[in-house]
Amino acid sequence: MSESILTGRPPEPDWETMTAEELAAYQEAENRFRASEALRPITGDPDPGAEIGWEKVALPGREIPVRVHRPSAGGDLPLVLHVHGGGFVGTATQSDWVNSHLAAHLPALVVSVEHRLLDPRTPLSAAVEDGWDVLDHVVRHAARWGVDPARVAVFGESCGGLVSALAAIRARETGLRLRAQVLVNPAVDVTGTMFDHASITEHAHTQALALPQLRLFQRLAVPPGSDPRALSPLQADDLGGLAPALVIVPTHDPIADHGRRYAERLRAAGTSVRLAEYPGAGHAFLSVPGMAPQAEAARAEILTFLGETL
Repeated sequence: MSESILTGRPPEPDWETMTAEELAAYQEAENRFRASEALRPITGDPDPGAEIGWEKVALPGREIPVRVHRPSAGGDLPLVLHVHGGGFVGTATQSDWVNSHLAAHLPALVVSVEHRLLDPRTPLSAAVEDGWDVLDHVVRHAARWGVDPARVAVFGESCGGLVSALAAIRARETGLRLRAQVLVNPAVDVTGTMFDHASITEHAHTQALALPQLRLFQRLAVPPGSDPRALSPLQADDLGGLAPALVIVPTHDPIADHGRRYAERLRAAGTSVRLAEYPGAGHAFLSVPGMAPQAEAARAEILTFLGETL
């Protein structure tokens, strides 16, 4: 990033010792930075063929903001339910580049969930429920959203990949027929084996994601007394009968092996899966096309895959 852009970014905290108040302040400042128009040279310009706006999904006891990308094409559109990356930081706005392009060129309605973020009082299960509840709501109210409930896909990045993978499993269990799932640099294991991969050791301190952040993520994700297996798609007992999957793995990513192992398990269970590795790309590369030249090719691959399945 250029020096002028970097001046707006909050300083990186001490991940091991930060308090709940410091985390809240960092979340607000970092997400304001990620959503800034000044960052567009890094995060990419939205496709002009899609209208972008915030809406709210009203659910019992809460409202969930969603960032909606709507193409100019009318009729009943396919639905792509997107879950942004980031566990304790992250915002749907950071994914405008890829989501607006998918909306305009599939075409499809892309609904990106502004899920609850991890903090000492908000475990990972909250984000998982937000992702599923928005998916279920939009499908059940398909006419109001202008979508075809028979053409639905989920798409998630990083922590959002975990949420999307769990949504695909739950869709199978509840009878919701998904056409596809796209998982980009997914974090799919928050159990004690989360760090037992060669990629964690090899890329423990990359610029985009480092081991201290992953340890904080795991600590906040699964408070004492909760079951980490229930939040870990990689540890699911049965991965058969799921929607066809595209798993995108940047090779210079601490959790690259999460995606690789998940693709292996899907394939072994008989679920159709395409594993696509992007040499030299780092974690969250799809959100920073101005820095990662591989993002353009990954976006094109996602578009082709969803075009084939939807």
